[in-house]
Amino acid sequence: MGIIIDILSWLSENLIWINILLALLLVFFERRNPTSTWLWLMVLLFLPGLGFLLYLFLGQDLSKHKQFKSKELEDNSFHILAEDQIKVIEEDDFSFKDPNYPYYYDLIKMHLVNSKAYFSQDNSVEFYYSGEDKFNALLESINNANSYIYMEYYIYRSDNLGKQILDALTQKAKEGLEVKLLVDGMGGRTLTKRFLKPFIEAGGEVGIFMPPLIPLISIRINYRNHRKITIIDGKEAYLGGFNVGDEYLGLNKKKFGYWRDTHMKIKGSAISLLQWRFFLDWRFVTKEGIGSNQSYIYADENVPGNVGIQIVASGPDSKWPSVKDGYFKMITQAREKLYIQTPYFIPDDSVFDALRIAGLSGVDVKIMIPNKPDHPFVYWASLSYIGELLQAGVKFYTYENGFLHSKVLIIDEFISSVGTANLDIRSFELNFEVNAFIYDDIANLNLTEQFNRDLQNCKEITIEEYLNRPRIVKIKESISRLLSPIL
Repeated sequence: MGIIIDILSWLSENLIWINILLALLLVFFERRNPTSTWLWLMVLLFLPGLGFLLYLFLGQDLSKHKQFKSKELEDNSFHILAEDQIKVIEEDDFSFKDPNYPYYYDLIKMHLVNSKAYFSQDNSVEFYYSGEDKFNALLESINNANSYIYMEYYIYRSDNLGKQILDALTQKAKEGLEVKLLVDGMGGRTLTKRFLKPFIEAGGEVGIFMPPLIPLISIRINYRNHRKITIIDGKEAYLGGFNVGDEYLGLNKKKFGYWRDTHMKIKGSAISLLQWRFFLDWRFVTKEGIGSNQSYIYADENVPGNVGIQIVASGPDSKWPSVKDGYFKMITQAREKLYIQTPYFIPDDSVFDALRIAGLSGVDVKIMIPNKPDHPFVYWASLSYIGELLQAGVKFYTYENGFLHSKVLIIDEFISSVGTANLDIRSFELNFEVNAFIYDDIANLNLTEQFNRDLQNCKEITIEEYLNRPRIVKIKESISRLLSPIL
């Protein structure tokens, strides 16, 4: 007991020097965004002791490169394929199936260079806008699986829907299929050994991405695997915003009500990159080797598709923020319309300026956000960015028919993006994300029509209403805006 008292006494006496040391490390070694650096310096200065704990759990970044070095090297395995495709396209030997593709070659090439996102144009897509439709389709695909099922989710609840899906996976494992379930350590923190036991005993495999060192507590809380991927037999893949839980069926009516989200099913060779992405994450978690018998460049000649897709992944292990770069490029490339759905709107400076310039340039920019928060600080921070953009001609709408969780960008008549990344700094820099960038006029039209249907359940935020908001709202916005780099 005396030793503990001595340690606490020493810490108390030397707290100012510990704060100075942390500040020096923050400034000279991490090389963060200056805004984020100043915020953490303020936290350390005004909250000595407590600021250190907050930094330890939410801000520490010094071990990031060490943690993800092997993961980054694994990602290089797809580089040769992307580089070969760039060479073929630049030599005019690449056969584009749609005459619109060459007009967007700069976007295609950026993804090839930036994230080695192989461009495929033999895909078909189907969109789901409600949890009931998405999970009915997913369960049907699981029940029809013949070889393997790979599933990766940020949040997986042990509720009725979670049990229904796990039971289906367990049955397939009993039938001898290879079934792997990968869940984020924080998003799946409520899963118990008892809940997973039947699945594991049947031969199913479970991986936990960065599990807490202590239950419910982790100093790696900042790094979240936010991806939602399912690959079945290499013939179907699911990607989008829905996690696994009853609230995603709209059953948590008291807190959220109807849950509005967007998910997609892909058939075609774009599945190969989703499958490769899954195995990179799986290897990072389990340290298992990636079997040479797996076919990662998959093409099904029976798929009558002509949709162009690039699967773009990003995270703390990425050299560049690939999904954010894709969003930025789409925003700056829009000429007529730019429609965005995002539950969290906390753009960094570059995306904010791109949206402002798009609005000033006469582009029809419409951004849809929820009318209710699931994370209050994030919600108030989102509102703080709206005022200047409203003055630039950007239109904002709040979704009134429940909770909007959709992550969709649509520009003009041909390009769209559906995936897991929100339009916020966390998705850009801290979360592991994956999006499909889609090149197709019919897919664009489908998403646009759904956006317009959603507008019927929205309320527009006018500049007059925004300027006359209550003082308490302005205070909440100011505080949340200050914290936005770490939310």
